[in-house]
Amino acid sequence: MLFSSVTFVFLFLPAVLFTYFLSPRNVKNFVLILFSLVFYAWGEPRYVFIMLFTVLIDYVGALALNECPRHKKALLGLTLGMNLSVLGYFKYWNFLIENVNTVFGASFAFQNVVMPIGISFYTFQALSYVVDVYQGKVRVQRRFDKLLLYISFFPQLVAGPIVRYQDICDKLENRTETPDGVVYGIKRFIVGLAKKMLIANTLGAVADKIFALPVSQFDTPTAWIGALAYAFQLYYDFSGYSDMAIGLGSIFGFKFPENFDYPYISKSITEFWRRWHISLSTWFREYLYIPLGGNRVSKGRNLFNLFVVFLATGVWHGAAWTFVVWGLWHGAFIIIEKATGFAKKEGGRAFTTLKHGYTILVFLFGWVLFRADGLSYARDYIGNMLGLLRTGKAGHSFAEYVDNVEIAAFVLAAVCATPLFRNLLTIDRNRKFLRCVVNAGLIAVFVVSAATIALSTYNPFIYFRF
Repeated sequence: MLFSSVTFVFLFLPAVLFTYFLSPRNVKNFVLILFSLVFYAWGEPRYVFIMLFTVLIDYVGALALNECPRHKKALLGLTLGMNLSVLGYFKYWNFLIENVNTVFGASFAFQNVVMPIGISFYTFQALSYVVDVYQGKVRVQRRFDKLLLYISFFPQLVAGPIVRYQDICDKLENRTETPDGVVYGIKRFIVGLAKKMLIANTLGAVADKIFALPVSQFDTPTAWIGALAYAFQLYYDFSGYSDMAIGLGSIFGFKFPENFDYPYISKSITEFWRRWHISLSTWFREYLYIPLGGNRVSKGRNLFNLFVVFLATGVWHGAAWTFVVWGLWHGAFIIIEKATGFAKKEGGRAFTTLKHGYTILVFLFGWVLFRADGLSYARDYIGNMLGLLRTGKAGHSFAEYVDNVEIAAFVLAAVCATPLFRNLLTIDRNRKFLRCVVNAGLIAVFVVSAATIALSTYNPFIYFRF
């Protein structure tokens, strides 16, 4: 079920809010569990059992770690291995078969494996809980229902943010829903919904049309339009979903971590990854980079650790070589920046502009890799962007994709990618006029977004496939 769907906005969300706030305190968690399971099972009911199996693995595994400290390492390895085996089978099995067949000339049959929605996100949440119990950062959770709520809670279940158990364990036991939290949550949800429906979907349609064409059939300006459209689609699709998740969490008394901090204003790839998908970057830092030695090792080993982290980042995003190369692409530039100290270098306005331009080029070319159906298409597309590919005379031009609506969406996307409106949702109470203007604007935005939901048939969500 998508947050940006008629079913969720007009049926599911009112039902869960009505039931939750009328329920006594001692059953509120069970209300959230019930609705979360319904939410997850809505489109694929059989896969809810995969998620429940994951919760059971980690519940039993963490209890065993707590009760048998002499065998902690073996129990940790077993628990992590079971989690990763489930994830690996559903996400990477056919990718493995494809590459084995290609390399060895084998003919192993592909399996009819469909990846459960959100498995990459909830598996990483589950892993963080087990590792934190192993390291003594949190107490083991003896109530299965509370661990189930932590992993299955519908706002962050299918696309994050990846919430670590230590960040919300107290809220599972005792939390208070406040009027300010509810109001802020509603506003944050509306902002996320508008990002998704009015910007991401509009520019996503442009990107889909261009990337569906053979590269030889469109010119260089069109290639740039497609790359920019996809970059904005991805950002507003994912950050919009994170906004909605954070808003919903606030309504129910939870504080989720921020997932994006205006990444497109970054002046290095190092900075970009401090601002993009923050919960995933934090997860890899805490549970992979630091255990490998982090930056407390030799310079060469530190660079190797960065390589491993970004290889894992690419693999996490999907079972395709384009994702692997995308991860290594970013990792290569971070290693270069680390080795040269580029990210920390300061200069005048011209140098800052140069750094920003370099960063935009790197992540734009990276997004082409991320979006392309194969490495050869990505290579040709980037070649077209650089003017290195000869295109046919009868090809498509960028004017086909930039009418007034798309131009407005591009302008809005560019403006909202900066911190210009960062504090509009938390205006001081004394500034009554500005608060009224913002609130009226949010109501209007919600009406337009809701109408778009009802009328539009184009409503993809990119991160569902990860």
